[in-house]
Amino acid sequence: MSEQEKATELTEEKRRGRKKKEKVKKTVGQEIISWVLTILCAVVAALLIRSFIFEPVRVDGESMLDTLNDSEIVLVSKYDYSSTWLSFPWQSNEAKENAARITFGGNPQRFDVVICRYPGRGDTNFVKRVVGLPGETVELRDGYLYIDGEEMEEPWIEDKYRTGYRSNFGPYVVPEGCYFVMGDHRNNSNDSRSVGALERNMIVGHVRRVVYPFSGWRGVE
Repeated sequence: MSEQEKATELTEEKRRGRKKKEKVKKTVGQEIISWVLTILCAVVAALLIRSFIFEPVRVDGESMLDTLNDSEIVLVSKYDYSSTWLSFPWQSNEAKENAARITFGGNPQRFDVVICRYPGRGDTNFVKRVVGLPGETVELRDGYLYIDGEEMEEPWIEDKYRTGYRSNFGPYVVPEGCYFVMGDHRNNSNDSRSVGALERNMIVGHVRRVVYPFSGWRGVE
């Protein structure tokens, strides 16, 4: 082999080496982009699931005894009815309440246990039971619920939770498009008796099941 041929072959090997390195570098870059896109897709998917399908929520307080206990984690469905607030955690309560909302699905039914929000409390979640529907007259007499003058059966409420200074309320007419909510622990609940009836877009989901602790796994009625 002549010197010229050897030089040409050496040059070709160098070129192939450079191309191989460039190819390796490009592959690493593509791998990084792939991982970033995968993570972004996972985050978006999680947000969509949480906003429109279901979400776990921790119970804080005793206002729903004995239906729900403090610190239990419940599964909240969003697919039947929900209201998604397009806000960010770091925003002020005022900004959160003024943010756009996507309200979809049907409407809550009487005695549904729901996750809701109160005026002036930003995106703080409260768990309550819907007792009054739009246009109905709600009244408490000695701890017993009356709708349009008719006593309602509420087997989930123990008599010991009906007593106290809050055992009488109303009559109160629920405005159109609004829902009246109360806790099952009637004498220890901050609810519509204090904050008024809630607009439909203040109800963010339907509590379906207790999922933690596992020993307490059960449906919610």
